[in-house]
Amino acid sequence: MLLAAFHFGCSGRSGRMPATTGPGNTKIPGSAAEKLIRMQKPAENAELKLGEAVMVVLEMENPSQPPDSVMISFDGRLAATLRSAPWTYSIPPSMTASTGRKSVKAAAYRNGKTGNVITRFVIVYSDTPPRRYGYKVVHTYPHDREAFTQGLFYHNGVLYEGTGQQTGSTLREVELATGKVLRILNLRADLFGEGITLFRDMIYQVTWQSKVGFVYERETFRQIKQIYYQSEGWGLTTMDDRIVMSDGSNSLYFYDPESFTVLSRIEVYDNEQLVDSLNELEYINGEIWANIWMKDLIARIDPKSGKVNGYINLKGILKDPGTDTGVDVLNGIAWDREGGRIFVTGKNWPKLFEISVTE
Repeated sequence: MLLAAFHFGCSGRSGRMPATTGPGNTKIPGSAAEKLIRMQKPAENAELKLGEAVMVVLEMENPSQPPDSVMISFDGRLAATLRSAPWTYSIPPSMTASTGRKSVKAAAYRNGKTGNVITRFVIVYSDTPPRRYGYKVVHTYPHDREAFTQGLFYHNGVLYEGTGQQTGSTLREVELATGKVLRILNLRADLFGEGITLFRDMIYQVTWQSKVGFVYERETFRQIKQIYYQSEGWGLTTMDDRIVMSDGSNSLYFYDPESFTVLSRIEVYDNEQLVDSLNELEYINGEIWANIWMKDLIARIDPKSGKVNGYINLKGILKDPGTDTGVDVLNGIAWDREGGRIFVTGKNWPKLFEISVTE
């Protein structure tokens, strides 16, 4: 989200989890763990679809001295305890209800002692191809060319916009029809502003790499408190009683608004690949819509499973010879819930668009 000339800047982490060194045995620290089992299935990085069972097949190192038990866990949750042959287990489809890179762990025990622990990873993809959508421009509005748009939402007839750039980050209230800035709050020069969202008449705003954000009273822009987080801050939206944040990866984090602690996380995948560089967010009719940084696409994400339901292709929406959309990229989604209107814009764009989505 820094200028595209510096592609390393604010492109964020790729969202790809660190590669493992391959399947193997993990010893319990400080113990001389006895090697009791081998894992035949699943293979490392085996590919699955949502709702697909995972077959775990184990072999005994010494069939004459099998373990007393083997605990099978999936994605950190206990799935089963095996106590005798056959040493196999089918992790049920109910446990593969979300996309992402998931751990399959088998921990063996014998004579009251822990044997070896084997961990493999599998990748769960969406079970359906994403639908492809286009757009129709319903109305065009002026937009401040100096606004490096990072966050956007609509409330009670006006737009609220968060902008970025070192020494130039702001929070703004903007008149929709004219693009006029009605109110502006300048962030400290050392802060790079990012996403904004509204929760119970309070505006939340995060910053890129400073790991600090702010909560303001909407009517006055008076700062109420600061919030802190461990990742980079990119996009924000509000989903019911939670705040959702992106960090430039393929992960979305669900925060408790009061304590700003992470309640849960999803990893976003379509049916072929992880979808990273998730940027500005908006919660619309049960889906999280996300700009994908450096692309003219909006991903429509199922917040329960992490699957991409569809992509909206906005290529060519800004026909302005004075704007290089390869640098000043599409970014900014706002939803007028009462009026059913969708607004989109981009960084330093001269226009903001009301659109309808087409099949």
